[in-house]
Amino acid sequence: MSWEEKTFFGDNITTFCQSEDCTIYRMKDESGDGIMTAIKVFPGITLIYNDFHIQNCSSQFHTNADFLCIDFCREGRIEWKLDNDTYIYMKAGDLQINSRENHIQNFGFPLQHYHGISLVFHIEEAEIITKLYGGFSIDLATLSKKFCMLNRPFITQADEVIAHIFLEFYNIPNKIKDDYLKIKILELLLHLSVLEVPKNFDERPYYYKTQVEKVKAIQEFITKNLEEHYTLNELSEKFSIPLTSMKLCFKGVYGTSIYSYIRTYRMNKAAIMLKQTKENISEIAHKVGYNNSSKFASAFKAVIGKSPKEYRNSIV
Repeated sequence: MSWEEKTFFGDNITTFCQSEDCTIYRMKDESGDGIMTAIKVFPGITLIYNDFHIQNCSSQFHTNADFLCIDFCREGRIEWKLDNDTYIYMKAGDLQINSRENHIQNFGFPLQHYHGISLVFHIEEAEIITKLYGGFSIDLATLSKKFCMLNRPFITQADEVIAHIFLEFYNIPNKIKDDYLKIKILELLLHLSVLEVPKNFDERPYYYKTQVEKVKAIQEFITKNLEEHYTLNELSEKFSIPLTSMKLCFKGVYGTSIYSYIRTYRMNKAAIMLKQTKENISEIAHKVGYNNSSKFASAFKAVIGKSPKEYRNSIV
């Protein structure tokens, strides 16, 4: 029985394109969808490009096969709920390694998008690489024990070499793609074989469920009331969360401060209105909380890179 026959991907995942070496999957729910482009590189080794525009997804993945799975976050954030009602987050530039043994759970995407790469090794089948390359000195089972025999997900900031390897997967000339993928995967495995598990890897900040729920309520409140401006003290009091806890947890969930988050959110909303409507700039400024057009223009340029007028004129 092959590893595919031992594995259930979930009834919320469909296949809409398939060839001998590439399968494209789609995960969809009411909050959005995600596209997973899976390329078979070696027997038992699959490279997956993940592109999600979704707020939450329910993973039903379970298997009786032994896996080693490596995930790299290029952009966005992923939220994991741990067994003790706490949450941890994977951010851009982070590396995560696990066996997919405990993958039946809900995952959150606080920024409503995630782009990254997953490498999936079916350990028994993938060991063939040691024969293909004349005694290639990587033992996948040993790597799995090194990183996966832990009480919580192994998530750490990817070092410069690992980050570079993953980013190179996005810039491969088609003429050499097959061979190039093989070389980069072998290079990654060699690097992981000498990578020490950081002694403080489990010191990554975690946040309690009650805190996370409150900062998510704060995010929903401020983004639905863009014309209003609230101080941090007002938000802390309104949602009954200590000021310091609110600031730390909000940044942990969304990757930035409340003020920075809402400014970026306002400017992106303004950019949509500039693109899709004929409203004048001062009206748009007011809708996103700016009564002063010059302050709005300055904030818009700082976030978007162009003045509102330049941005609107650049739209074809």
